[in-house]
Amino acid sequence: MPQHYDAIVIGGGHNGLVNAAYLAKAGKKVLVLERRHVLGGAAVTEEIIPGFLFSECSYVVSLLRPEIIRELDLPRHGLEILPLDGTFTPMPSGDYLWRMNDHARTQREIRRHSRVDAEAYDEFSKMMTPMCRFVKPILSMIPPDPTTLNPKDLHRLYFLGQRFRELSSDERYTLIQLMTMSAADFLDQWFETDVLKATMSASGIIGTFLGIRSPGTAYVLLHHYMGEIDGAFRSWGFSRGGTGAISNAIAAAARELSVEIRTQASVERILVKNGRTTGVALKSGEEISASVVSSSVDPHLTFEKFLEPSELPADFLESVRRYKFRGSSGKVNLALDALPDFKSMPGQGAHLRGAISISPSIEYMERAYDDAKYGRYSRKPYIDMVIPSLTDPSVAPPGKHVLSCFVQYAPYKLAKGTWDDQKEAFSDTVINTIAEHAPNIKKIIIGRQVLTPLDLEREFGLTQGNIFQGELSLEQLFFLRPVPGWAYYRTPIDNLYMCGSATHPGGGIMGAPGRIASQVILKDWSKGFKKSARSNSSKSSSVPHTSPPTAVADPQAASVEKN
Repeated sequence: MPQHYDAIVIGGGHNGLVNAAYLAKAGKKVLVLERRHVLGGAAVTEEIIPGFLFSECSYVVSLLRPEIIRELDLPRHGLEILPLDGTFTPMPSGDYLWRMNDHARTQREIRRHSRVDAEAYDEFSKMMTPMCRFVKPILSMIPPDPTTLNPKDLHRLYFLGQRFRELSSDERYTLIQLMTMSAADFLDQWFETDVLKATMSASGIIGTFLGIRSPGTAYVLLHHYMGEIDGAFRSWGFSRGGTGAISNAIAAAARELSVEIRTQASVERILVKNGRTTGVALKSGEEISASVVSSSVDPHLTFEKFLEPSELPADFLESVRRYKFRGSSGKVNLALDALPDFKSMPGQGAHLRGAISISPSIEYMERAYDDAKYGRYSRKPYIDMVIPSLTDPSVAPPGKHVLSCFVQYAPYKLAKGTWDDQKEAFSDTVINTIAEHAPNIKKIIIGRQVLTPLDLEREFGLTQGNIFQGELSLEQLFFLRPVPGWAYYRTPIDNLYMCGSATHPGGGIMGAPGRIASQVILKDWSKGFKKSARSNSSKSSSVPHTSPPTAVADPQAASVEKN
């Protein structure tokens, strides 16, 4: 007789694994199905070149929710986060900007460029701390929908309204600006130093097909700014063993809770009978039954590939088709025989232990976006680089190094040619751009891995190569993510849920979508699934909610500054 599971989770990325672990912790029999041969999704480590371990897609961590680390006891399962030591930005003039993990030293460094900005930087850091405190609870709660009269939504809105009232008038004004302005325009109000504004504004475009002067990118900047490690906002780090070690730690916790995990198990379709999911069918032909199916893959795959159009309401399907992916970034991972030597700060040093940002000016960043707007990869791209082997020697042979390069812009849709044709030229452009600042780079490359948006789609299941399963733009955030009226992890198919980065609160190695979705599923389970999922969040008061947080800790402002 075929085996039956309480829940099947589609996708073995970090959100899917978190979702499975929490369901199993509640006593459910859970199966995770992963298409690839390795777990982790975009948070994965692989030995692409012998002896070198690449964090292929995601490469740094800060947004992983502390409650997940605590509740799943991830350190016991091998999770270890190593600090990322600031951001170094080389400049064509031969100068540089180096913001370190010491606020006072960073102020002194900024003072070399502008005494006014050194004072403003202190005020900026103080202002961003209450902004992070305000937004932080939203990352762990179901987003309230202001368009509904649902009493629980109104209660959540009241909770947020009370928190908003507690802010000073200047803080309220700043919060509204962050929700509406561009990253560059927001920073223009604080600083005058071009390289400082360019490097900081880069956080506002990660994972978006937007420029640093596009409205809405100030919130994306905040989204990355409120990353934290051990309670310190704006802290970033490496996971020892690469980002795949994070996924492996979550998987170990899940297995300890009796979750069954299968790799190379590609889902062909989600089975539906009378408007309710009954399980999944694999490409191998095997059918597996389950009471609940939770999908951690994106809306395109979930609703347009795994389901028939006739199984979904036409208006919902149309909204899914309008959901914006617009992948805009690529990765170039390099195996090195030695360390890059930067003209602006020659030799080895602590400046190589943090992020290295090729973002010398506002004009540079805007010209990079100009290329993308017309269907070209940037001839002078923004590059965010890290050398994890300096902090974690286990990822490279002795004396060798790994250089991970996140590159923007690389639009999924090219005006001319295909990514299969342009892949090597794109890689050469990235290396040539680095060589302008570190001339020895070409001589020390042992091997390389190039991931275009098309590769991210083919290999990792990220539609159009978007690293966040959909843009973090204003119309696709909070109660609008992934589509209006369906932001509560439920879907028009009864007992089919979403738990990936395409749901609130979005992308990054966060785990929050998987955790919150598990709470929704378990609350539905406790009610016996009596209410149809077709009664969506904006039309039904039966949608489950978790209680809003009653207190928020006062974490210290960050000691590590990145972007």
